[in-house]
Amino acid sequence: MKEEKIIVPANGYLMLFLFIILFFGSIATIIAMQTPWPGITIFLSIVMAFGFLMVQPNGSRVLLLFGKYVGTVKKNGFYWVNPFYTKKKISLRASNFDSERLKVNDKLGNPVMISTILVWRVQNTYKAAFDVDNYENFVRVQTDAAVRKLASMYPYDNFADEGVDEDITLRSSVNEVSEALEKEIDERLTIAGIEVLEARIGYLAYANEIANAMLKRQQATAIVAARHKIVEGAVSMVEMAIEALNKNDVVELDEERKAAMVSNLMVVLCGDKDASPIVNTGTLSH
Repeated sequence: MKEEKIIVPANGYLMLFLFIILFFGSIATIIAMQTPWPGITIFLSIVMAFGFLMVQPNGSRVLLLFGKYVGTVKKNGFYWVNPFYTKKKISLRASNFDSERLKVNDKLGNPVMISTILVWRVQNTYKAAFDVDNYENFVRVQTDAAVRKLASMYPYDNFADEGVDEDITLRSSVNEVSEALEKEIDERLTIAGIEVLEARIGYLAYANEIANAMLKRQQATAIVAARHKIVEGAVSMVEMAIEALNKNDVVELDEERKAAMVSNLMVVLCGDKDASPIVNTGTLSH
């Protein structure tokens, strides 16, 4: 048998009633008749007691008879089975797994620290019990392997200055990365009968050896982007100022004076500090 087989054993309460009758009835017979023969019935009732089985909600018991798979009990309740069955308990509840922080290289070769949070549960008890050695350890190992593979498929972030412009990155594409991670883990855990309910990145950061350098790089990129916006705004304001002066005939400027005014306005508008104005009390030439 290679597939899971669901069975429903005998009612445990009925067998418990039968056990009480056999056990205590045999004791009463020995006392009343002073004969040892009912001792056989007592022995059989004691053996019978090993067959009682209780299954809690979202629990299961895998039954084996001398190494042969008999079936799985998933319905919760009180049952009685063959006393010689081996009963292996497997939980069907959802479990959380928070992996360790792994140091891996992203698509660009940058070392990053990454961990994942996985929500999983056993779907096929036969595969979980017999197709892998230890299904809980199998989940941990395969999850780490899937995270390492995923991290190597995408860059941590986009770097426009290097011409790297990826549609999906580990930092910004949370939903896409989570879907890819969930699919990768699900494919690996199918052999163990494990169902992946959710998988997402729990921790993501650059490794310590390059964290400071990458922080400075991000700061420099932000400063350059801000300067770019400032320059664009300053140029627009200078154009507006020259057009307004020409339109209203406030003053007539030659090319040299226009260049001087543009230079002064750009310094004022693009400077980090407030400009100190100098009042000219003479003519335009002095």
